Amino acid sequence: MPRPSNPRAWLAFGLAALAAPLLAGCLMGPNYRRPAVAAPPAYRGAAPTPPAPGAASLGAERWPAVFRDPVLQRLIRTALARNYDLRIAATRVVEAQAELGITRGAELPTAAAGASLFAERNPKISHVFPAYTVKAGGFNLNAVWNLDFWGRYRRQTEAARAQLLATRWGRRAVRATVVAGVAAAYFQLRALDLELGIARRTLAAHQDSLRLERVLQAHGGASLLQVRAAQELVYQAAEQIPLLQRAGAQQEDAIRLLLGENPGPIPRGWTLAQQPNPPAVPAGLPSQLLERRPDILEAEANLIAANADIGVAKADFFPRITLTGLGGLESYALNQLFHGNARQWNTNLSVSQPIFEAGVLRNGLRFTEAQKQQMVLAYQQAIHQAFRQVSDALIALHRDHQYATQQRLLTRAAADVERLSEVRYRHGGASYLEVLTNQTNYFAAQLNLAQAQLDERLALVEVYTALGGGWKP
Repeated sequence: MPRPSNPRAWLAFGLAALAAPLLAGCLMGPNYRRPAVAAPPAYRGAAPTPPAPGAASLGAERWPAVFRDPVLQRLIRTALARNYDLRIAATRVVEAQAELGITRGAELPTAAAGASLFAERNPKISHVFPAYTVKAGGFNLNAVWNLDFWGRYRRQTEAARAQLLATRWGRRAVRATVVAGVAAAYFQLRALDLELGIARRTLAAHQDSLRLERVLQAHGGASLLQVRAAQELVYQAAEQIPLLQRAGAQQEDAIRLLLGENPGPIPRGWTLAQQPNPPAVPAGLPSQLLERRPDILEAEANLIAANADIGVAKADFFPRITLTGLGGLESYALNQLFHGNARQWNTNLSVSQPIFEAGVLRNGLRFTEAQKQQMVLAYQQAIHQAFRQVSDALIALHRDHQYATQQRLLTRAAADVERLSEVRYRHGGASYLEVLTNQTNYFAAQLNLAQAQLDERLALVEVYTALGGGWKP
């Protein structure tokens, strides 16, 4: 093999020889492989017929297709633009992007330039050392390159890139939480409005009954006991109104906080009964959840980062090779600074091999391996928690729908009983105590029905979020 004959050629030859292993892509540590997870064939609580492999899931729908109330959609859009948790998550993404840029910079050479001017005059000390003046100047450029033979810096970049991905999925998880939080809070507000309307209508009906009983008492057709019983129903209905008004105002303030705004009123759209309420939803295959739930994908990104950290720890066992170079101009006569004789340069190749670290390197490797195992368990736990959340939400949606159906029937029956008992009382076929009891039962049935309707909508929100919906724009 011919050998180079001049210093520059020797330098190029040496750099090529040193960079050969680097270009070969030597990387310490294991390459990432997704842990095996046993996904169930179907969710518990889902439709009896398993979905087809390509069947769409409710979680794949964008949130405007699920929450169709125009007012609710405006509230959600406002929250996505102003919510503080979401804005904080966005800054974490920017922070991770900067961290990746810093880490990736370690793979490349660094260079710095400098210039200096120096002037000095010394007085005459004796005839042996006369006075003299020195003027000097210099300009130099130096470069340092930590050669990444063992992939230490590339693994660090891999870990930083995975951390950036984790923060992005974390932001999407916050986005889904904000969408679900605004929808649930809005449904709760509409339920309080419904209960307040029921209380006001009931109060008006009881006030009419009280006026009638007072007229009857004045003509000897009713006793004082009946009047007092009618007053009791009026007071029972009236006491609910300020409580519901307080809860409604506080719920409005809670929604405004989700919107990133000061406390204040919230506009209303559809009533609670008008909100979409499918008795069953397409859940899709459980295996699809691993690619759609942002919290699962965030946990996997953290696992990838922990896996790359093992490679960094293993690379610390091997030598660190640094290549430095310096070139510039230096002269004790400023007018000679840019002449050929003022040039200077030097190169240096240094190798540092750890010999005794008192167990620091070995324990550092054990530390990263333990961290990876924690991330594996956290990833598997996130998956099983997601399966459980979907199953629980599907069960709740199905059972809440059954309960609401029965509660509607009960409310209709209570209304008929209340009406018929009053008719019988007017014709002397029932006591006033029976009328009061049936009126109380009807009021309670209406409130229970409002709560059942709310539970149906909240279960739909839970199913949608558990299936990984809400984070897509």
